[in-house]
Parts: sequence; C-alpha cells; structure tokens
Amino acid sequence: MSVPLTVSGAEKLKAELHRLKTVDRPAVIAAIAEARSHGDLSENAEYDAAKERQGFIEGRIAEVEGKLSNAQIIDPKALDADGRIVFGATVDLEDVDAGKPVTYQIVGDDEADLKAGMISVNSPIARALIGKYAGDVAEVQAPGGVREYEVVDVRYI
Repeated sequence: MSVPLTVSGAEKLKAELHRLKTVDRPAVIAAIAEARSHGDLSENAEYDAAKERQGFIEGRIAEVEGKLSNAQIIDPKALDADGRIVFGATVDLEDVDAGKPVTYQIVGDDEADLKAGMISVNSPIARALIGKYAGDVAEVQAPGGVREYEVVDVRYI
C-alpha cells in the first residue's frame, strides 16, 4: 500500500531515520553496555530501561523504513492541477460563518500537524476540499454541525 508524502515530509522521515541509526541506536547500545557492567541484571533498572528504549528505537527504525519504502513522494510544485485542490496543495480558506481566514496544506497522515496548518488528506476538511477550485464553497461535516469554507486561493508550494 503506497503512502502519500510530500517532499518535505519524506525529508523529515529520512532525517529521523538517520538520527535513529547514527545517534539514538549507538547511545542506547552504550547505555546497555554501561548497565551490564554494573553486575546482576535481574535487579538492574537501568538495564531494563535501556533494553526497553532499544526496543522502541528498533521498532521506530523499522516503521520509518517501511513508510519510506512504500512512499509515493509528491512534489506540489511539479503538479499541473490547473488550480484544483489536490494532495500537497496549500489552500487559503475563509470560514463562511465566522469570516475567519485559515490556511492549510493537504499532506499525508504522518505529516499532519494542525498547529502547523498541515491537515491529513484523510481528514473531513481535506476530503471536502479535494477537487475544488478558488471561489468554490466546501461543506465540511464537523462535530458541531456543517461548516462552510470558501476557497480563496490554491497554491502549489
């Protein structure tokens, strides 16, 4: 199953993988060796904690490698979507009821960060926006009822 990622999302995963392999993994191996040098492992909390951390790091390495191997990297700048909202697009919206402007980039699940204005392609807002153009109004089923957003601008950056 391919996982859609923006170029910047793929770069962040590659950087995390590099850090896990070159910094975190050697550090936890050193911590295990240090804890082993203290003798009896049956009552050694440092050893248990280091082994648990090692398991987490190895699991995360496998997870990130899997995501990168299945990644479909999409460069928004290379898209020719003729102003249509697609994966990777940055969208300026206006909440019709509140009159409040918001900006979102539609990204993969792993990249989603609402505080940074990055919403998952699988979110209700993104699903309502996909395929729309500037000037269109998207209706989003929100927990508090239907919200309407007018598409002000669509950019591919």
